Amino acid sequence: MRHAITRPDQSPVPCLLMRGGTSRGPFFDARDLPADTAGRDAVLLAVLGSPDPLQVDGLGGGHPLTSKAGIVAPGAPGSGVDVEWTFAQLQPDSDQVDTTPNCGNMLAAVLPFAIETGMVTPTGDTTTARVLTRNTGAVAEITVSTPAGLDGRRCVRYGGDARIDGVPGTAAPVRIGFLDTAGSVAGSLLPTGNVRDTVEVPGLGPVDVTLIDKGQPLVILDARSVGASGAESPEAIDADEGLRARIEALRIVAGHAMGLGDVTDRPYPKMTLVSAPSRGGSISTRSLIPRRTHRSIGVLAAVTAATAVVLPGSVAHALATAPPVVTTEAGSEATVGVEHPSGEFSVTLGLDPDDPARVTRSALLRTARLIMAGSAMVPSALLEESSS
Repeated sequence: MRHAITRPDQSPVPCLLMRGGTSRGPFFDARDLPADTAGRDAVLLAVLGSPDPLQVDGLGGGHPLTSKAGIVAPGAPGSGVDVEWTFAQLQPDSDQVDTTPNCGNMLAAVLPFAIETGMVTPTGDTTTARVLTRNTGAVAEITVSTPAGLDGRRCVRYGGDARIDGVPGTAAPVRIGFLDTAGSVAGSLLPTGNVRDTVEVPGLGPVDVTLIDKGQPLVILDARSVGASGAESPEAIDADEGLRARIEALRIVAGHAMGLGDVTDRPYPKMTLVSAPSRGGSISTRSLIPRRTHRSIGVLAAVTAATAVVLPGSVAHALATAPPVVTTEAGSEATVGVEHPSGEFSVTLGLDPDDPARVTRSALLRTARLIMAGSAMVPSALLEESSS
């Protein structure tokens, strides 16, 4: 370990607390954490303050969106990637650390972290790097603003005019282009091989769903099929125990149908209730992650929902307003407006000219901010045990 014990029972672990998109959490240099998984997870739980509903003894914010962590390392020589990272999803009331899924929001902070810590050297007024998500094997090209400061050195610029719904104010844009995210967890874009399935749910009956994974395993369903309208606020959904029980029962059945096994204790698949758009977008969504309602929608959930919009026969396609398809130098593309409780998320999809239902790439804009730099204090025993 690279940190010395400076107090009898507390030791520092260097980290940067960062916002990525609409999520927030500490980011670590992988070399500053225990190499073994159990030791690493124990440190992450201590830093976030889990398990505790309020995470009062750590940096977590008492919500899944603020119970996340990023672990970043330089790309392996010859790998073709500049940076690799592992996303860790924690929960306020659980002692589990899940590194199976991806998080496109936290991804927005990876390159800024790598530049801040010297893993990546800025190359000009903007810096682009390839980032590998070790959780799923997905690779993204990320571009951030890196102007020269008063001392002539280039650094990440966080201030700017870009605005994303779900985050107050404006910031510098972080541009993310996903190269291939299909089947990130479920193994294929459509794990059942069908654009639409009908699943039998105990106490609810048959429900039409689209089971899809374009970077995030989603169960897409017409909100009306579980007794909702799709216009409810996140607070209203979270307060409706009957509705949440119906959605969770469907999630358990869908998890088996997607080949994911018993997902009772897993944060996926996410549940996405869809309805016709009402604010000029392509589709309206309410996303559960997986049991609490997202105040907006996750990056890869938006990419996956947008992909479903352009798939004829899907639940989303049937309710959506079709986005116009335009031709650019890069080929055909469509920008899907995914409405969510806090506004809209625009996702640009590249389409195969020979098969317009096949998505070849996706691009979007996020923002990020460095909130705090320093060290998180954890019980010394956790580091001693991992190094012994």
